[in-house]
Amino acid sequence: MTTDAVGGVWTYALDAAAGLADCGVRTTLAALGPSPSPAQVRQAAAIPGLALQDTGLPLDWMVTDEPTFRAAAEALAELAHESGADLVHLNSPAYGQGGFRVPVVGACHSCLASWWAAVKGGEMPPEFAVRTRRLGEGYRACARLVAPSAAFAQVTQDLYGVDVEVIWNGRAPDGRRPDTAKAPLALTSGRLWDEGKNLAALDAAAARMAGRVAAIGPLRGPDGVVVAARAVQTPGAYDAAAMTRALNAAGVFVSLALYEPFGLGVLEAAQAGCALVLSDIPTFRELWDGAAVFVDPAQPGAVAQTLDDLLADPESARALGARATDRARRYDAASMSRALVELYGWALTSRARETAA
Repeated sequence: MTTDAVGGVWTYALDAAAGLADCGVRTTLAALGPSPSPAQVRQAAAIPGLALQDTGLPLDWMVTDEPTFRAAAEALAELAHESGADLVHLNSPAYGQGGFRVPVVGACHSCLASWWAAVKGGEMPPEFAVRTRRLGEGYRACARLVAPSAAFAQVTQDLYGVDVEVIWNGRAPDGRRPDTAKAPLALTSGRLWDEGKNLAALDAAAARMAGRVAAIGPLRGPDGVVVAARAVQTPGAYDAAAMTRALNAAGVFVSLALYEPFGLGVLEAAQAGCALVLSDIPTFRELWDGAAVFVDPAQPGAVAQTLDDLLADPESARALGARATDRARRYDAASMSRALVELYGWALTSRARETAA
């Protein structure tokens, strides 16, 4: 299984590997892009049957030239062969065209084309179009594709003309407690450097608020882009334990994301009993309708009023947080892993039938 250490795919991969271990599956986790941190290495080491490989291979969406991309895809296929894997789960499915000798399942976590449409609009730059073509070729090389929400599955099908199965992401609560005392603080988290997370809109809302807003996560991206905020507190990235403590203490979690195929940070906040204030996008409506307040991120004054009202009314925030916690039980790690095992079984059985024929 491929992963990377710069975003939610790392969390997804570890949760999946832990659940797969409970189902008797051993996983070799191949890390692409920047090396995992010492804390991330320790996280991986705690999962039974998991072997972590820091491949040194580039993230697929960061590669600009074709020879480097092809070489990386082929090197990844060779690593999979050397590991003795019966099946490959690509969280970077553009590399599906690398010539793997076993069935490949591709996970559709995000893509440049859908990101551009949601965040920028209009025609993509030529280099984005090239990477989108590669991803489409990788998708078509996979035996099966899976997406973390029906909304994103539909977008992927429309863009690439492929069939995509939906398996909701899941997380174990892991210390997140909805019954802890809450502070009058609105919190967000994630890859803050990603324009799709819309930190600028949250900063504009925070400048109009009486209450406090904090954003936890990296401000510098792997491509060197750096963002900053004036009204939002930005303490930097937290490890898993510190993030859990922050969520347990926060009364409100806010995401004004313009693009979010699932949103693990929102799920973690719901498990901790935070009231959810979310941008009104299809994914969030699918997952959290009836358990969150939805806002227009283009209206900073209205966002500020919504956040201040909840922060000033802890009882209402607590009630909304309880609805979020109840909804979060749908998205558990064990269900995700069982669904993945079924998907893998289908892929392996299909390959066996093809070989016998």
